[in-house]
Amino acid sequence: MDILLSGTASDSHTWNLVYLQLFLEELGHRVHNLGPCVPDDLLTGACAAAGPGRPDLVVISSVNGHGYRDGLGAVRAVRRAGLTLPVVIGGKLGVAGVADPEQRGRLLDAGCDAVFDDGNVAALRDYLTTLAVGRSAPRAVA
Repeated sequence: MDILLSGTASDSHTWNLVYLQLFLEELGHRVHNLGPCVPDDLLTGACAAAGPGRPDLVVISSVNGHGYRDGLGAVRAVRRAGLTLPVVIGGKLGVAGVADPEQRGRLLDAGCDAVFDDGNVAALRDYLTTLAVGRSAPRAVA
């Protein structure tokens, strides 16, 4: 798959994105890494790009603890643009140090196809396998 990888608008961390890119590439996917501090309009524009390399999936990562808030803005912008490709988010999504089921539910309701709290890469790998074999992937929460 062609995967668009992105940090959130307020997250300036890079190493999580480097790690995820390497992880995704080891699984055989092509990755376009937008990097950290990606504004919603840049993310939406990259999702809508035409031609070869158009993403099959968007992976959003956050480690600064504002992933719930920033992720809502990002996925809402993608969906407002009429884009239907799968969007997932993961990492350290909140500042409380524990997963927040209410915030997770808001992300799913806003259009995220899966939410991976605490950087659950095993659950992400399983989700990707489901997408890659062409089956309809259910909305997942890990």
